[in-house]
Amino acid sequence: MSDPVLRVQSQLTDRDHILLGWLADHGVLTSFQIAHALFPSTDYAQDRLRKLITLGVLDRFRPQKPDGGSYPYHYVLAQLGVEVVAAQRGEELPRKDAARRRRWHLTNRANLPHKLGTNQFFIDLAGYARTHTDAELRLWWPESACRTVGPFMRADASKLTHFFQPRIRPDGYAIWVEHGVTVSIFVEYDTGTEQLGVLVDKLHSYHDLFNAIGQVWPVLFWLHSADRERNLRAWLADTRLGAIAVTGARDHAALTGRSPAEAVWTAVHSDGERLRLADLARLVVDRAPGGAT
Repeated sequence: MSDPVLRVQSQLTDRDHILLGWLADHGVLTSFQIAHALFPSTDYAQDRLRKLITLGVLDRFRPQKPDGGSYPYHYVLAQLGVEVVAAQRGEELPRKDAARRRRWHLTNRANLPHKLGTNQFFIDLAGYARTHTDAELRLWWPESACRTVGPFMRADASKLTHFFQPRIRPDGYAIWVEHGVTVSIFVEYDTGTEQLGVLVDKLHSYHDLFNAIGQVWPVLFWLHSADRERNLRAWLADTRLGAIAVTGARDHAALTGRSPAEAVWTAVHSDGERLRLADLARLVVDRAPGGAT
């Protein structure tokens, strides 16, 4: 009997592999998120998703709403999908119950809405890039990929800094490119449930990382409301920061019909001008890499 991974790989497209990789890294995406990021229409996406379920690389579930009805289908990797991704990445063969365990954790975690909201930020960038040939979501990492400094290290950095262990826990990291301009960003997705002081404390944890790599990159706070954004900016106005703090509000973006790629961002300690995501590249600070820990 042929290897099921080898058998299914011949039926997968490049777009399929992108989707499988995203689900391996970020856990779960809804049918509408997948359609927006990767397909020209929802119908086209749903047809392909059904095919991927038939092939055995995807699984799905549909949470029930507390007041009745259900949410859209949520897609996760099936066991064969986990094995396909591992083979593509040259990783060890996963446990036979890997997909079941991943699904159990996703469907039973209280912060599933936070994960989906975080993923929506990056999905919106991917969707924008899909329809704008001069834009690209070049990299999208989950929090777990940001726990070692190595991937961020410049070639001229001290070897000692490679032993530095970052204390950051961003909701995601990305490299965004538009019109030839490249910017690295960390994202903090806010639901409004944490005290503002907790958000401020998150900023301080980036200082040592930026000192080690010799660059200071924007840290984006994607807040649920413009009121919350104003309150955070007021809190930060007189605070000495170890990072470049940038704020944006989801309700403002929705009201103006703008994507996170567009002019929805405002740097703290600035004149309040709304900047495009690529414009944040001009805020990046370069300096000699250090070895502070």
